[in-house]
Amino acid sequence: MPTQDQPSQADQSQSEQDWLAAYDPRAFTPVAVTVDVVALTLRQDRLHVLLVRRAGPPFQGCWALPGGFVRAGKEDLDQAAARELAEETGVDTAALRRVHLEQLGSYGAPARDPRMHVISVAYLAFAPDLPDPQAGTDAAAAAWVPLGGTAPAAGPHRGGPSSRSGPAGHPLAFDHAVILAEALDRARSKLEYTPLATAFLGPEFTISELRSVYEEIWGEKLHAGNFHRKVLSVPGFVESTGATATKAGSKGGPRARLYRTGDARLLHPALLRPDREESVR
Repeated sequence: MPTQDQPSQADQSQSEQDWLAAYDPRAFTPVAVTVDVVALTLRQDRLHVLLVRRAGPPFQGCWALPGGFVRAGKEDLDQAAARELAEETGVDTAALRRVHLEQLGSYGAPARDPRMHVISVAYLAFAPDLPDPQAGTDAAAAAWVPLGGTAPAAGPHRGGPSSRSGPAGHPLAFDHAVILAEALDRARSKLEYTPLATAFLGPEFTISELRSVYEEIWGEKLHAGNFHRKVLSVPGFVESTGATATKAGSKGGPRARLYRTGDARLLHPALLRPDREESVR
């Protein structure tokens, strides 16, 4: 039982209801929340990022990462990211089920958006070869843009378009060059200690095809024999299907074994990039 100095649970509930009824959110400066998605895929063995051209201001005509405002009270951040990726690109629901989507980070510099203080929660998406995108109602165009495994050059954001150029030399809007650069850093790092490279491949693949993913995202050639040995030495990374790739033109050759993703969530030992491997010896 509550003591004389302790209000009852009913009194506490009523007190909070009264406080909420009198609460005025206009007492605080409004802040908006958006989501932006860095969607990466391999097309013709090259790393591509999905960009949309903005149909209206701000930064009308600039290329940008797909994204938009979160529908307050109607969806959480993950739902908003999936919705924006679908709406602004025309990627259908079936294709989205093949996408690995994870939070990258949050970006809240006061000058990043000229309209108001907008905080963006950025997402990183990995997927096998996805179809050509179709721009949604909020975008004038959508395209897969090759990155070639190189990080975009992006300096401190000053409230204008980013320094990274998109198709036809257009700069990226907002601070999206910064977000893209950090997404590429995350992708390179995750390939070292997680099996996420397999998310860029189909259900079955050869070790040579897996090596091509690492080479493209890391931006350097890897020794085929050493890579093969390292992959098979990591418990749960990949498992053999018992079949071989006999299709003409297969990267693994006519007798290359086929593998599927194993049950490991972390790679131990990790597959370090060659430059990092040298530094830890």
